[in-house]
Amino acid sequence: MRTLPPRLLLATGLLACLCTSATAQAPATEPAPSGYDAALAQRLGADARGMRKYILVLLKTGPTRVPDGPERDAMFAGHFANMARWSEAGQLVLAGPFMADAAGWRGLYVFAVDGIDAARALTDTDPVIVNGEMVAEYREWYGTAALGLIPDWHERIVPPAAASD
Repeated sequence: MRTLPPRLLLATGLLACLCTSATAQAPATEPAPSGYDAALAQRLGADARGMRKYILVLLKTGPTRVPDGPERDAMFAGHFANMARWSEAGQLVLAGPFMADAAGWRGLYVFAVDGIDAARALTDTDPVIVNGEMVAEYREWYGTAALGLIPDWHERIVPPAAASD
């Protein structure tokens, strides 16, 4: 079974759980959530409300299903490699597939980039888009700047064996 790169999450609920859990511990590089942290807010691009703009990308079933086999395997390997690279660069804060959906919704990306054009430039390099397996829809979205912490938290909860899959 294929797993996502270690720096990505499949669900947004993790952040809420981590921020409200009495047993959750903050990463060693971040102070415990005990009050305003101006340096952290600046690093995450937070505005005066602790929020920021993101680009939400909905991935939907495209016009061309790549047949099972080595070409499909290579396409998805490239898809996962792109997500890992974007996450490492701080551009992708959240990604994951939707569960079975009759409307053809396949997955989503949440990019921390300047605008739709920047998100489109990244997404257009994704083999699932290049090959027509999926198509992308773009929306500006305003949410907590704390989403930028998700990749760091996720890395802390992926067991070493799963990270090497």
